[in-house]
Amino acid sequence: MNKEEQVGTKLVILGGLGEIGKNMYCVMYKDSIVILDAGIAFPESDLLGVDYVLPDFTFLKENEDKIKALIITHGHEDHIGAVPFLLQSVNIPAVYAPRHAKELIRVKLEDRNIRYDNLFTYEDETKLKFGEIEVEFARVTHSVPDAHGIAVTTPDGTIFTTGDFKFDLTPIGPVADLYKMAQLGHKGVDILISDSTNALNSGWSTSESNVDYALNEMFDAYPQNRIIIATFASNIYRVKHIFETCFKKNRKICVFGRSMENNIRISIEGGYIDHKELLITADELKNYKPEEVCILCTGSQGEPLAALSRMANGTHKYVKLRPDDIAIFSSSVIPGNALSVSKIINKLCLNGVRVYTSKAYTDLHTSGHANEEELKLMIRLLNPKYLMPFHGEYRMLKRHAKLGIMCGIPKENTFILKNGDSLNLVNHIVTKGESYEGDDIYVDGNRIGEIGSAVIRDRKAMANDGILVVIMNVDMKKRKLLIKPNITTRGFVKVNENEELLRKIEYVAERVIKGELDNPHGTFLSIKQELTKNLVPYINDLTGRRPIILPIILDIKKDEDK
Repeated sequence: MNKEEQVGTKLVILGGLGEIGKNMYCVMYKDSIVILDAGIAFPESDLLGVDYVLPDFTFLKENEDKIKALIITHGHEDHIGAVPFLLQSVNIPAVYAPRHAKELIRVKLEDRNIRYDNLFTYEDETKLKFGEIEVEFARVTHSVPDAHGIAVTTPDGTIFTTGDFKFDLTPIGPVADLYKMAQLGHKGVDILISDSTNALNSGWSTSESNVDYALNEMFDAYPQNRIIIATFASNIYRVKHIFETCFKKNRKICVFGRSMENNIRISIEGGYIDHKELLITADELKNYKPEEVCILCTGSQGEPLAALSRMANGTHKYVKLRPDDIAIFSSSVIPGNALSVSKIINKLCLNGVRVYTSKAYTDLHTSGHANEEELKLMIRLLNPKYLMPFHGEYRMLKRHAKLGIMCGIPKENTFILKNGDSLNLVNHIVTKGESYEGDDIYVDGNRIGEIGSAVIRDRKAMANDGILVVIMNVDMKKRKLLIKPNITTRGFVKVNENEELLRKIEYVAERVIKGELDNPHGTFLSIKQELTKNLVPYINDLTGRRPIILPIILDIKKDEDK
């Protein structure tokens, strides 16, 4: 009997704990692994040059022959963004996704020229079986269509993950399948993996229909003004009722932002959004009066290259702001983006634009995630023995665990884990398992995992203190420095304003180089090491800064011999 068989069913968490993003976890029973979601996280501002952050795929690579399928809860980036990278790294026999998410994944694969023929759609009533692992689905309410919770059952018990959810009794889309959740709870759920994003928010979240009403009020209040709305491109139900409001108010819609355009196109083709006749092109915008159009764009988080930012900066090709424009931020500010959003709002105001935000006008946005009372309702519906909060920072996970205790789950049956941890489910009993690789993997351009913490540290150092290059011409055969070393810098000091400082650095560099050349055991490597060892503290004493030292050695004699 191998190790996996001894522990029964294993739940391995590869992402989504202690963070918002890169959700990914695996259920393993004997020789079968089912992966649930494969999301990315977007880099914090200190991850210079990093495009995306991925979960660590090491566990999957080591158990590649056991993988049966990847199953997706819904189509947000923090649940599907890593799919192209996963397919390039690990053999995944099949991917199952709800209809909307499937189309988003298909576009992602096309954009990266990845051919994959085993992308399948599941419906509410679909049941999947992989050996002794059975999978079924329960529809939940979220800000994107076709969101589902997933129940995974093995002979050891049932694991249910909510995916991202809220309870909204008057949603824009379908109502959550409370009956099926209650059925699953009646049959018996052992582990509930539940969304913790809004665990710190008391009460119930605002209904999406309230936002619909608020936006209608804004259109009624400014019938003669051009309206610009910035929202999340992935919030399809928000976009849907913007279309319906514009239809009622006889306004055309001009869309800016590639992600917004893609999501709207997929949603129209899938039947999630009506009134495609309202769409006009950027070139057609000038043919309409301000009161006849609504501009729908990206940039609600102050992204510098997004459409709204370019409008605010006066660099947008098609939209020049007018003093009677109305700008609506139908979104919440993601932590860390407050300063960027504030700058954009100020620039809009400087252009005379009247700005409305969800903070000032409460019902212009609502989250797609459950507040405290909704989290309690999910626990009551599924009645789990054990609770593992996910999709949240540590404080959110802790609060969610406390809510579980309030709902009757014993404290020892709640698990606050970190990425790479695992749980063992044996005959309906859950215990903490071993830990696996759960590090962040950075994507920089086309490079996956090549950028580690050491490179990030160097990038931060260069960003903060710059780089100092020491170029030296030597004759290694004669052990001789041919001319004084050349010192040049980028991002450290201005050369023409710091000639005395650079002369001092040049003197120290020359002394170090000659010392190593006089040493019969001195090598290219030792010269570089000694230069860094001596120059870093010397420059720090003079300037209080620690630039990256880049020594470049040109062996002139060696080049001549060639």
